[in-house]
Order: sequence, then structure tokens, then C-alpha cells
Amino acid sequence: MTRESHVEEKHPRAESIKLREKMTRGVEKNVTALAGLLAHGRGEAFDYILGEETTAPGMRAITAAAATLLLADHAVLSVNGNVAALCPEEFVELSNISGAKLEVNIFHRLPGREEAIEKVLREAGAEEVLGVGEDASARIDEIYSDRRRVDPEGIFKADVVFVPLEDGDRTEGLMRMGKKVITVDLNPMSRTAQYATVTIVDNVVRAMPLLISEVERLRGEDVEELRRIVDSYSNREVLSDSMRVMLERLRELSEKGVFLELHDR
Repeated sequence: MTRESHVEEKHPRAESIKLREKMTRGVEKNVTALAGLLAHGRGEAFDYILGEETTAPGMRAITAAAATLLLADHAVLSVNGNVAALCPEEFVELSNISGAKLEVNIFHRLPGREEAIEKVLREAGAEEVLGVGEDASARIDEIYSDRRRVDPEGIFKADVVFVPLEDGDRTEGLMRMGKKVITVDLNPMSRTAQYATVTIVDNVVRAMPLLISEVERLRGEDVEELRRIVDSYSNREVLSDSMRVMLERLRELSEKGVFLELHDR
């Protein structure tokens, strides 16, 4: 057993349970909203269908996302409660190596939540966190929830916004403003996934280390190569291929029996 979890390592769903426990602790710390637990569970269901691994389409999207971040003039990594609970260290690291700013932006702006998320990010090593309290003084009229409140030095003037685990309303609004949106979403059929410029269909805890590695790898490339990567990328194709992966996995499981497949693991 580990210090962070009550589950033993030999448990067949140990990693999944650890993530759920992180989410639960996030609620206890006022970092994660209760609705965030529902969103996490929904994503986990899609992860089962995906095979709980990063796919080839997912990796193509990660490469395109890395190139898009490196080409940005003013990139921002948007942090909500689920992200803060699951992988704050990775977001701080991505911010450091890409030059993108960190901004807190949440749907449920309950008292103290923004400050709680900021605390988690600073404990993970962040030196600057935008969008907290009065700093979220700008308003995006294209967004119809509290997410419309943004930092004038962050999301409001960004040309690229990374919005993992988000809602389609904000993604659509940011796209209408002419911004490029990168997201991580296990559901390729969601409005967020469909509207985004680059959709990484993967679990955020798997995608983040890979995205960090790709940014580090591509930092040595010239601008022309980065533009080639971005220009040759098709989010429509990646979403279609991701759904095809899910369909093929379901077909495979239905043909040989899901219980047998799970027993053989």
C-alpha cells in the first residue's frame, strides 16, 4: 500500500482507484466540484472502450498540440478543479517548458475554489497563476457561464488556449473569437472534442507526460517544421480514427467475449 492510497498495488484496478481517490481529496480540499466527480466517471467509461492506452490517433494529436503551443505568441493553459486534482505538477512543467501561462478558470466559482486551485498549483511549483479573484476582470460574451470571466493578461488575449476536461460551450466561444483550442477529452463525440482545433482523445494523466515530452522534442525544430506539423494535421481525421479504434475494440471484445478478455489480463 502507498501513503496516498488505501488500495494495494496488486489490485487489478489500482491505478483507476488512485485517480478516484485524488478526485475525492480534491472535493475535500474545495479544489474539485462535486459535478467534477461525475465528469471523471463518464471519462473513465470511455477509457474502458479506448483500451486504457494512448492510441496512434491520440499520439498524432499530441504532436500537433505540442507544435501548436510552440508556435503560439501567447499560449495559456487553463486549469479547472479536475486538472488540479489529477496532474498539477505536469501542468506546471508544461508551462515552464512551453512558456504558456497558467490560468484558473472554473464553471462553479464557489467561495474559495479559485484560491484552493491556485494553492495546489503553487505547491506544484508555479510562480505565476492568473485568473484568481479580481484578476478575472475581463469578460468573454461568447461564453454563457461563469467561465466567461477571464484574466485580461491570460485567456482574454491568448491566441492558443489549452482547455482539458472542459465544456463545449467555452470551447465553441473561444473558437468564435479566433483562438486555437487544444483539449484532452476521452469522448470524441463531445462538443468540446468536435469544436476544438486539436483534440487529444486520451486520459489526461497519460496524455500530459507525452505532451511534455513532445514539446521538449520539438523545441529544437525550426518554425517551418512546426508549421508543417500543424498544417498537415486534421482534427476531423483524428476524431474519426479515435472512434474507429473504439469501434474495433468493442467488436473484438464482443467476438471473443469481454469476460474472457478481462480474465486473461
